[in-house]
Amino acid sequence: MTGIIGYGAYIPRARIKLEEIASVWGTDAPSYKKGLMLYEKSVPAPDQDTLTMSVEAARMALLRAGEPDPQRIGCIYVGSESHAYAVKPDGTILADALGATPHCHTADLEFACKAGTEGMYLAYCQVKAGEVDVGLAVGGDTSQGAPGDALEYSASAGAAAFLIGSDEEEIVATIDATHTYMTDTPDFWRREHEFYPQHAGRFTGEPAYFKHTLSSTREIMEKNNLKPADFAHAVFHQPNGKFPQRAGLRLGFTKQQMETGWLAPWLGNTYSGASPVGLTAILDIARPGDRVLLCSYGSGAGSDSFIFTVTERIKAVQNLADQTRAQLDEKKRYISYGMYTKFRRKIRKNVAL
Repeated sequence: MTGIIGYGAYIPRARIKLEEIASVWGTDAPSYKKGLMLYEKSVPAPDQDTLTMSVEAARMALLRAGEPDPQRIGCIYVGSESHAYAVKPDGTILADALGATPHCHTADLEFACKAGTEGMYLAYCQVKAGEVDVGLAVGGDTSQGAPGDALEYSASAGAAAFLIGSDEEEIVATIDATHTYMTDTPDFWRREHEFYPQHAGRFTGEPAYFKHTLSSTREIMEKNNLKPADFAHAVFHQPNGKFPQRAGLRLGFTKQQMETGWLAPWLGNTYSGASPVGLTAILDIARPGDRVLLCSYGSGAGSDSFIFTVTERIKAVQNLADQTRAQLDEKKRYISYGMYTKFRRKIRKNVAL
């Protein structure tokens, strides 16, 4: 038996409303709200990045795991497309912050928005194979959107962390199955030295997001003789509020099954953290015996699907750390577009040499 023994999420307090962004660029905020089902998004403060959020989320995961000896962590994988350094791993800094052993296998991962679930899969495989006692996987981003671009309405910040183990008494949700579907579909990219990504507009929908999300989900259910009605909850990658709802309904899931993990309208797209953060919100309220489906999506393109079953231990850990929905809904601080550009360093000084 292998599964999640601890989980945590971190969401910055700062928020910006869509109306604030739209007012600067002269766009129609109501049309964005209707078309993308987005209302506001999180914004990282100047002293916050993927690494600081990963540390916060991982510490919450350790709390929910009963604060096990961090020396038990044998592998750490940080999935992101906004790592703190271009050349220097986040994983070693995270390991040091947590007090993990220097004999820990560490790697930074990238696969657009599915880098977080890549880490979950690798940690799961390491633990299942008996190579390590406990693995840590983190998915998080301070995602980028060029000023005035459609991505600016959704690109946000957040991180989720999962400790994976095999001790039956520690597991809060078993990992029952995984499946991946991928193709060479260039719908979104960012080249070396470019600060903002580019995207193929409407091409990112049917041939990219929907093809991979639907294929991966259908195939994992077929492989395990399951149907949508067999799940209590489902969470899909959330580039906006509309896509995951449409994908779930096309697959046969109900809005009620997707409601708990559907955070994008108030959070935005946290890229590598999108579906993992949604999973943490589900685990916060899940009941023993609940079966949960997760499907990520990353441009380039691919989807990772997981099936989890919640155990009795979930009831003992849900309130040991800050819950995701409370972070999303409470103590928010709304900022202006001017402050937003300062926080995200969109205006840079041109200093003559």
